[in-house]
Amino acid sequence: MTRDYAEDVPGTPAWAEKITGVAADKIAHVAREFARNAEKTNGRSMVIIGAGMNHWYNMDMNYRGVINMLVMCGCVGQTGGGWAHYVGQEKLRPQTGWLPLAFALDWSRPPRHMNGTSAFYAHTDQWRYETVTAGEILSPTAPDGDWDIGLIDYNIRAERMGWLPSAPQLKTNPLEVAKAAKAAGKEIAAYVAEQLKSGDLQMSCEDPDAPENWPRNLFVWRSNLLGSSGKGHEYFLKHLLGTDNGVLGHDVREEADSPHREVVWHDTAPRGKLDLLVTIDFRMSTTAVYSDIVLPTASWYEKNDLNTSDMHPFIHPLQAAVDPAYESKSDWEIFKAIARKFQEVAPEVLGKETDVVAVPVLHDTPGEIAQDQVRDWKKGECDLIPGKTAPNFIAVERDYTAIYDRFVALGPLMDKLGNGGKGISWKTESEVQNLRDLNGVWLDGPAKGCAKIVTDIDATEVVLMLAPETNGEVAVKAWEALSKATGRDHTHLAKPKEDEKIRFRDIAAQPRKIISSPTWSGIESEHVSYNAGYTNVHELIPWRTLTGRQQLYQDHLWMRAFGEGFMSYRPPVDLKTINAEINQDARDGHPHVVLNFITPHQKWGIHSTYTDNLLMLTLNRGGPVIWISEDDAATAGIVDNDWVELYNANGALTARAVVSQRIKNGTTFMYHAQEKIVNTPGSERTGKRGGIHNSVTRAVPKPTHMIGGYAQQSYGFNYYGTVGSNRDEFVIVRKMQKVDWLDREATQKEAAE
Repeated sequence: MTRDYAEDVPGTPAWAEKITGVAADKIAHVAREFARNAEKTNGRSMVIIGAGMNHWYNMDMNYRGVINMLVMCGCVGQTGGGWAHYVGQEKLRPQTGWLPLAFALDWSRPPRHMNGTSAFYAHTDQWRYETVTAGEILSPTAPDGDWDIGLIDYNIRAERMGWLPSAPQLKTNPLEVAKAAKAAGKEIAAYVAEQLKSGDLQMSCEDPDAPENWPRNLFVWRSNLLGSSGKGHEYFLKHLLGTDNGVLGHDVREEADSPHREVVWHDTAPRGKLDLLVTIDFRMSTTAVYSDIVLPTASWYEKNDLNTSDMHPFIHPLQAAVDPAYESKSDWEIFKAIARKFQEVAPEVLGKETDVVAVPVLHDTPGEIAQDQVRDWKKGECDLIPGKTAPNFIAVERDYTAIYDRFVALGPLMDKLGNGGKGISWKTESEVQNLRDLNGVWLDGPAKGCAKIVTDIDATEVVLMLAPETNGEVAVKAWEALSKATGRDHTHLAKPKEDEKIRFRDIAAQPRKIISSPTWSGIESEHVSYNAGYTNVHELIPWRTLTGRQQLYQDHLWMRAFGEGFMSYRPPVDLKTINAEINQDARDGHPHVVLNFITPHQKWGIHSTYTDNLLMLTLNRGGPVIWISEDDAATAGIVDNDWVELYNANGALTARAVVSQRIKNGTTFMYHAQEKIVNTPGSERTGKRGGIHNSVTRAVPKPTHMIGGYAQQSYGFNYYGTVGSNRDEFVIVRKMQKVDWLDREATQKEAAE
C-alpha cells in the first residue's frame, strides 16, 4: 500500500504508465475529472467499450476494472452514465419471442444447447496442442487442491458437475439410454445417475477423440465458422475436416508429468471427424468452400425478416424487394424444405422416440444456488444428484414423423406452459389465440388447432406477438410477474403502451421503438437515456447476483484459486506458440520480427463480416493486408506493399504489408474477416494456400469462465461461458522470398501430401 501516486507499486498511476504508455499525470487527471463529473452530475460519467477488450485472455478482469470504477463513482444505472458496451449485434431485443420459435419450445422442452468455444476446443483437438498450464495462471495464494491439471480437464469437470453444457452429451446414444431406462423400469434421471456412477455410462466430454463422441453432422447457418469466426482455423481443417492444413506445431505427447487428469488420450489424433458439413449462406465464404453441400440463401432485399439489437431501441424490417436469385431461397424456406424431407425419410429409422437431454444448472433458476461448495461426484466428494451436483437428465418426447408439421405450426406448450425469461414467466393464451386469428389455423394433422407458421412473415409475427418488447400486453404481464417477486409494482413502465402490438406491416411502414421489458435492465423513455442497470437502481429491483447487489467480490473457490476474488491487473498470457523449432527464420538468419497479433474490426468490409466485395477490395489493395510500424518493417526488411508471411505454431498466412506510422511498435494489425479466397498466394512455410487471420490463432479457455451453479456465475444461453480470445498471440513476420500463386497442377508428391 502507498499514499504516493508517484511510487512505482501496483495500482498507482506511475505503475500503470509502464504498462500502458500513458503518462502518470494524465491518468490521475482523467481519473479525477471522471469522478468529479460523476459527483456533480449524479453519475453521468460513461465508459464506452467495443469488443476489443474481450479479445484478451484476461478480458473479464479488464471489464471488472471498468465496472469497479463505475460502481464506486455511482454511475451505474444513471441516465447519461454507466457502461455502454458497443459489441455489435450479439443480443436480440425480442428475445423471449424468438426463443420459442428458434428452439421449438412450443413443442418440447428443454432444448439442447452448447457453448461453441468448449465444443470446438475439444472437437478440433486444440486441447492436444495446449501449451498454457493451470499452474501459470494459478494464484500463489490458491487454497489447497488439485489445481495443476490441463485446461481441457477443467472443462470436463465443469461439464460433469453441471456447470457447462455438453455436445454430444453421453457416449451412448440418448435414444438408446431412454430405451434401457424403460426396460429397467426406472425414471430417466435416476437411471442415468446410476449408470454414470457405476461407469457403465460415460459422458462424452471425457473422451472427445473416441469415434462415438465425434460430431458427425454440422450445419453452419450464416456464420463463417471456418473463416472469420473460429479461433484455430488450421485445427478445424486438420481434425474436424481432415483436409489440407497449415498446423506447424506438434501435439503435447502424453508423458509422466502430463497435466491431463480427466481426458482420455489417444496416441494418434483423429483426422476428419465430420461426415457431413452443410453451409447455408448467400456467398461463397471460406466455410462454404470447405463444405460438402452449400445451400444458397437469400440476401438483403430478397427476404422478409427482423433486424434488432440491444444497441438501439428500434425493430427494423428486412423486406423482399425482389425474389431470391437463381436457386437461392430464404432461410425460412430452406429450413422448411429440410424439415419436409426429414419427415419424409424419418419413418425408415425413427418414429416417436424418447430422448434424454442433459441440462446444466442454469442461471435464473433455483438450481443456480445448488452448489455452495465445489464437490465432484466422480471423485466421491458428494453423491450424483441430477440438477444439483450434476446436469439434470430430462426425458423429452420426439416425433420424428411430424418434424415438418411441427415446424410450420405454433405448438401447444405455449398454451399450456406459457413463456418467460430471466427467471420470470407469464401466460400466453391470448397471444396464441391472436396468432391463430392472424396467421390462420391448421384444421387437421399433427398440428390440428395450432396457429400456422408457413411463411417468413408468419414467423416474424410469432416473434413480435410473444415478445414483451413488441407487445404491450405481454410487457405488462411480464412486469406483473416480476412485481410478484420484488413486492413492488413495476407495471407503470409498460402500462402506457399496453394496447400497442407491433406487427410486421407496422415496421415495414416505419421502424418502431420497442417497449420497456424486464428482460432488459434499461428502459425505453423519452426522458431517460437507455442505461444498463437503470431499473435495478430506480425500481429497486435486486441485481441478479448472489447477494442481490452490485457484487465486486467473487468468493467462488475457483475464483479464489486463480486470484480473481477481487479485480486485479492480469498481464497477457504467454501462449508459447513461437519457439526455436518454429522460428525457422531465426535459425536461418533471415530478417524477421516477432510481433503481437491484433485483429480489430474490419474497416474495408461489410460490417466486419466479409471483404470479398469489389468496392471493398478496390479500397483496400485487392486482398488481404497486415499493418506494421515503420520501425518493425525496417527491422524485417519490409517495405510498403511487400508480400509478407506471418506464422507461428498454429499456422501461417500471407498478405501485403501496409507500413504505417500509426501502428505502435511491437504490434501488427490484421483487420479480421479477410479470407484466403481472393488474391492470396501460397505460404512458403506450409506449402498450402496462405491462411486467414484465424490461421495463427487458437482457442485457449479460461477455468473461471467455466464456473457454474453459483448464482450469477451460472451458464446461460449467450450469457456466461467460455470465450475464445486471440490478442495474447504473437507471430513471426517475414518478407516472402517467392510469391507462389499455386496455379499449376499439383505434383504427385504434393497431391499425396
